This record gives sequence, structure tokens and C-alpha cells, in this order.
Amino acid sequence: MQVIEASALKDLCAQLLEGVGVSKNEANFVAGALVASNLRGVDSHGVALIRYYLEQLECGDMIPDGIPELLHNSGCTALVDGHNSIGQIVAKFCCDQAIELAINHGCGIVSARHSNHFGAAAYWVQRLNAAGFIGVVLCNASSTVAPWQGKEGRLGTNPICFGVPGSSPFLLDMATTTVAANKIFNAHNAGKPEIPAGWALDSDGVPTTDTAAAYKGLLNPLGGYKGSGLAVMVEMLCGVLSGGAMSNELGGIRFRGTQVNVSQFYMAIDPKCFLDPGEYEQRAQKLTDKLKAVAPAASYDEVLVAGEPEIRTETKRRTEGIPLAQDTWDSLSAWAAKLKVPTPSLASPS
Repeated sequence: MQVIEASALKDLCAQLLEGVGVSKNEANFVAGALVASNLRGVDSHGVALIRYYLEQLECGDMIPDGIPELLHNSGCTALVDGHNSIGQIVAKFCCDQAIELAINHGCGIVSARHSNHFGAAAYWVQRLNAAGFIGVVLCNASSTVAPWQGKEGRLGTNPICFGVPGSSPFLLDMATTTVAANKIFNAHNAGKPEIPAGWALDSDGVPTTDTAAAYKGLLNPLGGYKGSGLAVMVEMLCGVLSGGAMSNELGGIRFRGTQVNVSQFYMAIDPKCFLDPGEYEQRAQKLTDKLKAVAPAASYDEVLVAGEPEIRTETKRRTEGIPLAQDTWDSLSAWAAKLKVPTPSLASPS
């Protein structure tokens, strides 16, 4: 494992993206969004993804200078075509659209098609929250999940993210599978022979802890039929509503020769349409305080709400540096050598 300071890691990733044709401003933005996930401890959605983005951009599966397009809007809604642009660039465009609509109408709902992997959904909800809005972001994904009682992939991890403005740390970012697909892919890349029980099924739909079998198999839906139902809900609001690709029509960031073609859903809600200015934020904090005031169960020190562990990890990593798995660092170093980009000095691990 290597440890690197956040700004140095961002600069490295930005230069790698520039090396395959991404403009300086957009490369810095994409790199910053990915490093933000590493800072929060969500390493599966951080710079470990760069290798796949670079492959996509180099071979033409994703467009380095694509420009998202607003196809039309009506009332508080908008439809966006990402035109196969980098997912983070599409997401930024959609968030800006949702914010503008929410300012004018109290709610902004944006549906996007022909997009790409956009990193962690939490980053985009945080963008909506920072503008003063309740945020909801959904995304469909490659068909690595079978519908309940099936053994063929037709659904994705299809994440759901919800967050609130104000001082409450509550930020829920969850896949509709037991774990995100990247956790299994990262275990496979790192050569780990086993994964925890409940994460995956083999290609016959049988639960497995064997990493190789899981890599070739299917992800386990969260809570059985409930997670499967939530994944379908996300697909209905993403692929179906946007008019984009859905189910097994999607590609994947790890497969070359095809566009990923994911669809996304963004919603910004202005709490001032319901309560006096600042009242929602106060009530959200009050609810959080009520939850945290509960006596912890045996073997726990405190009650945590979604978002708190990531805030604590970010505080630590901003000071001590970001630890990177060896295979991630090796990949970054290999791409740096290929693109003639200097690698930064590593931090001393604490």
C-alpha cells in the first residue's frame, strides 16, 4: 500500500486525463471528483477507476471532448443527452440544470441518457446540498445482477443517493446490491482469494465467497427481492424515463469496444417551498441528534448516521494522506510512464 497527499494525487490523475485528450479544466474537475471519493474512504469509486476511464478514452469508447446537450425542458423537468461525454462532466451539467430549475420552480428533475460512469453518486448529491437543496441521485449500471429468482444479469448495482442541506451529516449512498461491483473487481485485481459471504453469486446463481467465481458471476441484491425491486425502480427512473439504454443494453467500463451508455436521474428539492428558510435544516439536525442520542447496542461505542464515517475518514486523510492499494498505484504508475507524466513523491505512512 502506498500513501499519497490528496492534491498530488489529483494533479497526477488530471495530467493522465490530459494525456488522452481531455481539456485541462475538465481533467482537473474529473480528477477532483474521484479524489473526493478517496478522501471519504470510498476507494472503490475513487482513482482506482482512472485506468478504465483512460482505456475508454484511448480506444474511443468515450469521448474526451464531448459536450452534454439540453434536449428540452418543461416546467421543473429537463432531458439531457450526454453524447458519450465523461460521466462527471455530464453529471456536473445535470446538477447545474437541476439547481437552476429548483431555484425557479422549487424542484428540479433532470433525466440524462448516453452518459458514462460518474464515480460516487454522493459527490453529486453533495453538490445539490451545497446549493441549499435536498438531493436525490440515481443511476443505472451494467447488468451484473439477476432479477430475483433468476440467474442471468438484467439489472445493475443501480445506486440510490439521498442527502440534505445544512449541518446534519446525513448522506445515504447505497447500491441496491449488498456491495458495489467495484469492491469485487478490486478484490479480484488485488488477488484476494475470498470475499465476504453475501456479496455475490456464481454464474449458476449459487452464493459464493470465491473471488474468481464472483468476478465471473453475479452480484447479490440487497435484502433479496427488496433490493431487486429497488433496482427495477432505479431502472424505471433512469434508463426507461430518459429514453436511453436499459438492462442488458448497457456496456461496462471494463469492456472495450462498446459505449457504456448509462442513464441518470437528478432531483433537487427546495425545502423553503414547505418550511420557513432554515427550518428544514434545523429539523434535519434535530432528527439526527435524536438518532445519535440513542444508547449504543452491545459491542458498539455510538450510533452513527449515514455520512458520518466518511466525514471522519476525510478529516484523517486530508492530514495523513490517501492510502492506495498497490494495484491501483501500479496502474497509475504504468499509465504515467506510458503518457510521460511524472509521478509525485509518496507520503510517509502514519
